Amino acid sequence: MTYIQSGNVVFVASATSADEAAIANAFEAAVAERFGVRPAVVVLSRAQLQQVISSNPFRQVIDPRTLHAVFLRETPGAQGISAVSAAVERARAKGSRDDARVIGRALYLWTPDGFAPSALRRELDRGGTLSTPARTGTARNWATVQKLVSLLDQ
Repeated sequence: MTYIQSGNVVFVASATSADEAAIANAFEAAVAERFGVRPAVVVLSRAQLQQVISSNPFRQVIDPRTLHAVFLRETPGAQGISAVSAAVERARAKGSRDDARVIGRALYLWTPDGFAPSALRRELDRGGTLSTPARTGTARNWATVQKLVSLLDQ
């Protein structure tokens, strides 16, 4: 089942085929073959998605459009986490109120003034030598994250 045009697919995999990386690679190859583009695909189990919700470090956020989870294929190492912290510092130096935290395979991104104008989003997306976890994941706003969990209950 897909959820609107969010790029999310909810599916059931048998226990024997639940290798997340293999499933992600297969989806990427199928989309590339059919549509000629190769998107980054991240596969999460129900338990992992529930963990993203329960680990949310920004529980004070009221507007779900200002909070995003960037789902990552792998848990970032110390260098990736440091890159996120440095991006937060650069954005704050520009007057941004944005914040981000990495917990497990999720980067939580709070953009109280909006995602599109976010200085932190731009810092995380920046090219060059900086490689942050945000560049290797796929972001969803908190309303979509919550909806995906509810779809798993159907």
